[in-house]
This record gives sequence, structure tokens and C-alpha cells, in this order.
Amino acid sequence: MKVIKRAGAALTMAALLTGVVSLTGCEGMNSRQRDTALGAGAGGVAGAVMGGGALGTIGGAAVGGIIGNQVGK
Repeated sequence: MKVIKRAGAALTMAALLTGVVSLTGCEGMNSRQRDTALGAGAGGVAGAVMGGGALGTIGGAAVGGIIGNQVGK
């Protein structure tokens, strides 16, 4: 039971650290670059959920990135 609690705490800390690092990575971006990155992320998640597999994820990220780029115009 202690091992499971330790693993859960380690995963929680890793997720928190990843979130903080990813938010600071957008600091130097302009709004169009940020919209492109957000669109690619959202498209990748949507592609993984709808299509499943790597091809759906990559296709969704590509389409989402293009849409995010165009929205920022």
C-alpha cells in the first residue's frame, strides 16, 4: 500500500511540474504562435479520442495547428 501511495504522489508531482514548465514555455510567444500551439494541442487530443492511434493524433494536431494559426490572424 505504501508503494502505491508513493507512486501516486510521484505522478502528481510530475504532472504538476510538467504543467508549470509548459506554461512558462509560452512566455516569449506572440498571440499567433500561442494560438497555433494551443490549436495543435487541442487537435491532438481530439484526434486521439476520435481516431485513436498515432495517425489520428498527428492528423488532429496538424489540423488544430492550422486552425489555431488562422484564428490568430
